[in-house]
Amino acid sequence: MVQRKSFVPLCLSGKIILNKIMQIENSGKKEFVSNMFNEIAPNYDKANHILSLGIHKSWRTRLVKELSKFKPQNILDVATGTADVAIAVSSLKPKSITGIDNSEEMLKVGRKKLSNLELDSLITLKYADSENLPFEDNSFDAATVAFGVRNFENIDKGLSEIHRVLTKDSPFIVLEFTNSNSPVFKGIYNFYFKNILPFFGKMITGSKYAYNYLPDSVEAFPGRQDFLTHMNKAGFSNCRFIELTNGVACIYIGIK
Repeated sequence: MVQRKSFVPLCLSGKIILNKIMQIENSGKKEFVSNMFNEIAPNYDKANHILSLGIHKSWRTRLVKELSKFKPQNILDVATGTADVAIAVSSLKPKSITGIDNSEEMLKVGRKKLSNLELDSLITLKYADSENLPFEDNSFDAATVAFGVRNFENIDKGLSEIHRVLTKDSPFIVLEFTNSNSPVFKGIYNFYFKNILPFFGKMITGSKYAYNYLPDSVEAFPGRQDFLTHMNKAGFSNCRFIELTNGVACIYIGIK
């Protein structure tokens, strides 16, 4: 087993970083992603807001709108990060929300936000592995993942675990970056994603490699129909996707 004791050198380009990850045994990618988010956690929210031009808020709003149709009461938010989705979902007034992530530093930021918003009695954040969820079967009646499935070591294993902890007829909703189908918009988007975003990402967080990893991980992620196939394989039915902002992101929905 390859052990990773330090970050990939910052001088490496995004594609080299991604290739390094793919060459490492499964446990290596988990550690890489965890370390990466631990490093950028203090400035993650600021960078996210600036670099997305605030669009991420409207995407979360759409996720909440889709989730509201199911009136869930016990919600699991996988790869919760600093708890933005969990906080947004709290507007649905469920009984409980549980957020899990494998970056303790991101969770620390999230817990401070929950305390400030007086939501810490409704939302619980836990350090956990998305591919080995510490919950009993049929524990939740909804699950969400926002911009986290790309970071799963094994997509099929992660999706299967989420399927396991959901009750029958429960929704699973994923918000994830995709590649735009619009030729003009795709060109602008790719230029921003691969040139502008890494530069300002480094300025804001001090980590250029994290924002080189982002566009290359999006490029490596399964296409829309391919991801629906992964959802079906995990046991979800009635799977579909909704394109957002000219296909820059998608919401995927499936039912257990």
